[in-house]
Amino acid sequence: VATARLYRSCHINPRQRGFVCASGCSENLKLLQLLVKCAKQEHRHLGVVFVDIAKAFDTVSHQHIIAGLAQRGVDPHIVHLIGEMYKGITTYIV
Repeated sequence: VATARLYRSCHINPRQRGFVCASGCSENLKLLQLLVKCAKQEHRHLGVVFVDIAKAFDTVSHQHIIAGLAQRGVDPHIVHLIGEMYKGITTYIV
């Protein structure tokens, strides 16, 4: 429910594969293969950039996430619920 409501306010790029219900990255890999093949056939230059935001959730403060949701116009009740989920969370590795 929360994901559906967030999606209405914070649209996700259709190529996004992390944290969404999707078939993994195989579709994106096939698209990349097609682009490389076409560039080779047409003797064109091709630039590719891969962006991997490592540990993104470790480096963005929870307050910043909450502020960003509010700024995007997400329903205040949803923002509050997400804020409550972040309140006092800890991780233990055994």
